[in-house]
Amino acid sequence: MIAHFVSQFPILVVVVPLLTMPLVVLAHRAFAAWALYLACTWAVFAMACALFARVATHGPIDYAVGGWAPPFGIELVIDSFNAVVLLLVAGMAAINSIYARASLAREIEPERLYLVYALMLACLAGLIGITVTGDAFNLFVFLEISSLSSYALIAMGPKRRALLSSFQYLIMGTVGGTFLLIGVGLAYMMTGTLNMADLATRLPAVFDTRTCQAALAFIVVGLSLKAALFPAHIWLPNAYTYAPSSVTAFIAATSTKVAVYALIRFVFTVFGASYAFEQLPLNQVLLGLSAIAMIAASLAAIFQTDVKRLLAWSSVAQMGYIVTGFALASTAGLSASLVHIVNHGLIKGALFMAVGAMAWRTRTTSINDLAGLGRTMPFTSAAFVVGGLSLIGVPATAGFISKWALLSAILAAGHYLIAALVLIASLLAVIYVGKVVEALYFRPRDAEASNHDAGEAPLAMQIATWALIALNVAIGLHASPELTATGRAAHALIGGGA
Repeated sequence: MIAHFVSQFPILVVVVPLLTMPLVVLAHRAFAAWALYLACTWAVFAMACALFARVATHGPIDYAVGGWAPPFGIELVIDSFNAVVLLLVAGMAAINSIYARASLAREIEPERLYLVYALMLACLAGLIGITVTGDAFNLFVFLEISSLSSYALIAMGPKRRALLSSFQYLIMGTVGGTFLLIGVGLAYMMTGTLNMADLATRLPAVFDTRTCQAALAFIVVGLSLKAALFPAHIWLPNAYTYAPSSVTAFIAATSTKVAVYALIRFVFTVFGASYAFEQLPLNQVLLGLSAIAMIAASLAAIFQTDVKRLLAWSSVAQMGYIVTGFALASTAGLSASLVHIVNHGLIKGALFMAVGAMAWRTRTTSINDLAGLGRTMPFTSAAFVVGGLSLIGVPATAGFISKWALLSAILAAGHYLIAALVLIASLLAVIYVGKVVEALYFRPRDAEASNHDAGEAPLAMQIATWALIALNVAIGLHASPELTATGRAAHALIGGGA
């Protein structure tokens, strides 16, 4: 009985959030809605951990939905690659559920809180669906579920600019989704199948057609818009800045990472690296755009006056690191890309939670208005400093592991100019992180700041923030398990290629 229940985990990680969502709406009251949200996210995280362990010991899991065998039925696939991404998404949702209650209560009207929790569950279900599905069209469906819920969540931000930010994201997200759907449609037109594994076997026969080339191009552009890869990043800074702090922490840690995962899945699993990077110059395009993103977005971050916007621009730069890794088309590069997907998710989740804790107390995220908080909010400020050091890539942090793996892969591929750009971007990170640290510790607190600005945020927010900080340090001090898992995933994805 228990074994049969465990065998249903691949579908339950998607279904449980979807079924909990109407219960949250029916609960209506803020505390009951939050309790359901908390229980659901931790249950999903427990199932994600079980699936990760099962894949590590027994290999990939194929689950036929409704008992209909693929390619005619919908298939869920969990392998060593997406099991890592699933663990990141589910883990961030679970930790964010602890943080969310106090944070959202400060920013959202009490009568609307249950709607936020319901939308967060819809977003979680969509992101997990993207991660585990083996069907190209269903990936689009789950992408739209996560996107639609994200638009609504961002619009619920406390400032009026949140509505405009949500609308900008909606426009860009709709364009991205349309491009993805066109690409999937073109692939289906040439092969007659939507199952990714089946697509991979049928597409080589039509690789020389313009339709197949157009399909890959549409899919890459569509997912690049969702992942905020330069120059399709315009929606991201405003979305992260004006969304509620808990929402920002969750989507910054997961949403763009899942979009990059989907891009990697299509390139390596469906079309194949040899077609995308040898017959077509996709790697040169991605390497060029990523190099620009690393430098341009880092420079933009330096001139920001709002901490959330600064971190948002930093995310655009960090996306350049991630795409650079998999564009190398090597086991080392792909492993480094997956390492940074996980580590950057942990870093940005921690940093946005720390900033949200500051905003909970001061009701602002302006760098000037946060001056002197190092003395009045010492624990929160210390969390931001450690997270900032990890973002820079200081040894003994997760960020260092990411950049070391990425630089090693870049140098092994002989791209010395890109390696130099990675180092320059890291130095620029010192400047924009240093701006915030300087304000926190080396500027006096505004004499007009009221007494309610003193003191730490609620304990639950502190616990969630420091849990992510502890993971950053733990990975920095003992990265072997992560590197082993990502290396195994990269090797499996490209069949042991160089």
